[in-house]
Amino acid sequence: MAGGIGSRFWPMSTIDCPKQFIDVLGCGKSLLQLTVDRFVGICPLENIWVLTSEKYASLVKEQLPMILEENILKEPCRRNTAPCIAYAAWKIKKRDPNANMVVTPSDHFVADVQEFRRVIKSSLGFVAGSDAILTLGIKPTRPDTGYGYIEAVLGDSSLSNKEVFRVDSFKEKPSLEIAEAYIAKNNFYWNSGIFIWNVSTIVNAFRIYQSPIASVFESLVPYYYTDDEQRLVNERFPECRSISVDYAIMERADEIFVFPADFGWSDLGTWMSLHCNAPKDVNGNAALNGKTSFVESKNCVVNTRGLKNVVVIGMDNCIVAENGGNLLVCRMSDEGMIKEFSEEK
Repeated sequence: MAGGIGSRFWPMSTIDCPKQFIDVLGCGKSLLQLTVDRFVGICPLENIWVLTSEKYASLVKEQLPMILEENILKEPCRRNTAPCIAYAAWKIKKRDPNANMVVTPSDHFVADVQEFRRVIKSSLGFVAGSDAILTLGIKPTRPDTGYGYIEAVLGDSSLSNKEVFRVDSFKEKPSLEIAEAYIAKNNFYWNSGIFIWNVSTIVNAFRIYQSPIASVFESLVPYYYTDDEQRLVNERFPECRSISVDYAIMERADEIFVFPADFGWSDLGTWMSLHCNAPKDVNGNAALNGKTSFVESKNCVVNTRGLKNVVVIGMDNCIVAENGGNLLVCRMSDEGMIKEFSEEK
């Protein structure tokens, strides 16, 4: 899924070029490209699909020239994750009714790619032989208030995969006090937003729990892979309710399971999370893109593109970012103001 407008990394990311298309980590590849790389050895390139806005289709083609044109699904408007997942599911099902799907955001970070691949392969084996809906839960390292949580029934593992457990409930982003209570119980996991299921299973789930959305994409079955597809998608897609797959399916269906995983995951939703996952010097400073010198500074993150040299003197826990003639300098603790400011601009 690569259609979000993620402006929290302004000025690095903008509405015209969101986070997923940016080399956030300064490694030479965008988050979208890194996401595709993680699936090497799991599925062939012709089985990789990218769901994005019509506005970003050219960026997808530029960054992923190896992806088939028909595998870039273009949404005419934003309707959250449920409709875009339904669109992909119905189209894939027409080609292969027995296909298994992995749904993943394109703007997340994974440190241990080998463990990620192991978990995904094991998960695909689990859903291939059942009508279960599976999500990946991330073993929490701290009581984070920025993530939703999954409560697992650890005494109820699957007979076919002992690493998979039944889900008891999904929890909204909690207060710090509640997050600390979750961590203490040892059966709560961060909600990664990564889902695995058989394509027929998810289509049936939409038919049961979200019949209006299902009816839209069912009506388009005769036109998938034809010249009329995009025109008709543009007409019918806006009819879909704007709703996340979590609310639409995950919190309603019965056969919901979680695979607790630990592969160094982050949704990179904040500059602070980027700082945590970026390479740092002995003073905790992270310099991404561009030449940066730190003097008597610690725990800062710097990402600049158009500047020849950056010198950071006497700063602590600060963000310095420049892109396209826009400059941001603020305390890490004040980054909550960035989104509002960037949207106004």
